[in-house]
Amino acid sequence: MQQGDPEDPAGSPFAPPVKRSVTIAGHQTAISLEPIFWAALRLAAGQENIPLNALIARIDVSRLAADPAPNLASAIRCWLFDRARQLH
Repeated sequence: MQQGDPEDPAGSPFAPPVKRSVTIAGHQTAISLEPIFWAALRLAAGQENIPLNALIARIDVSRLAADPAPNLASAIRCWLFDRARQLH
């Protein structure tokens, strides 16, 4: 399958953001990410053998240490980009 293929679970690379609710630090929060980022995040959580919410919570802790702290969706995208860069 190629990216953008209708059979690709990540969907089109240009699909609009999808909002999902997750629980981090004991509270619900909504995060809007494009489907390719949700797919990459699920893959990363699976590869690290941790729940998706736990990975998002870990990214959240890291982003809060930044000055200024980016929004969570941006932090997730940056974390995924940095991870992909380190893997290649």
